[in-house]
Amino acid sequence: MLNKLSDTIYYLSNQDDKDRPTLGLVCGDQFSLIIDAGNSTQHAKEFLLEIEKLDVPPIKYLVITHAHWDHILGMNEFNATVIVNSQTNEILKEWQSYKFDDRSLQNYVDRNQISAKCMEIIQAEIPNRDSFKLGSPDIIFENTLTIDLGNKVCIIERIHSTHTDDSTIIYIPDEKVVFLGDSAYCTTTNSLFHFKQALLLPMINDIKKYDAEMFLLGHESICDSNEMNIYWEELTTTNRVVTSASLEDAIDCFKAENKREPNDNELFFLKAFVNDRIIQSK
Repeated sequence: MLNKLSDTIYYLSNQDDKDRPTLGLVCGDQFSLIIDAGNSTQHAKEFLLEIEKLDVPPIKYLVITHAHWDHILGMNEFNATVIVNSQTNEILKEWQSYKFDDRSLQNYVDRNQISAKCMEIIQAEIPNRDSFKLGSPDIIFENTLTIDLGNKVCIIERIHSTHTDDSTIIYIPDEKVVFLGDSAYCTTTNSLFHFKQALLLPMINDIKKYDAEMFLLGHESICDSNEMNIYWEELTTTNRVVTSASLEDAIDCFKAENKREPNDNELFFLKAFVNDRIIQSK
């Protein structure tokens, strides 16, 4: 079932057990815009079935927030103009060369090109895999793009991100709502989760310049401005004390600066920033 954020904005909540991210729907007077395509044909179809229950304008656009499999593999199901930034387009070109039969999928897993979970979802939720080929985008932008759906403007921007180099966010000014995709999350390199320290503050600045009150995230669904401010504060506080590849030193520095133990979120972030130091030193 779709969640109604306002009279013109809806979202389908993430499902962690199926690696399904949040999908968005923004409606203007003339057209509607979809945010992210889902992790499979089945995911996209279920989203479209829910949209059919609403009295909304026809879908004209689909914006992809970044080219991770769980946000793109449902793309072919949408009869819409697909919008991506130029870096996302380059990554999609690789996906467009993939074959999706069992042997090919296992080969991609063995070469760490996709995860075992990705293969499992593809096998279960994408029919006719022997002939499946991911489609191509229609509009490729560099930095920003503004779309008018009819008295409903969407500002689409590629931003700095700790998650991927191709992150796009979508801001709806009259609603003060922003779809972040996975841009504010950490990433994984060689099975080591980490936050990219060098990109943290540029990312926060890119997002905070928009006057947003509600934030839709890829794998938490929705946060208000107070919750996001706590998230930013925990990130910046932990980032500030990590100056080496030692978790013990980072925790000691945190306790000295804040006069308390780190909470569970902060401890996770400390580990992630230390991991980034480890990766950068290799």
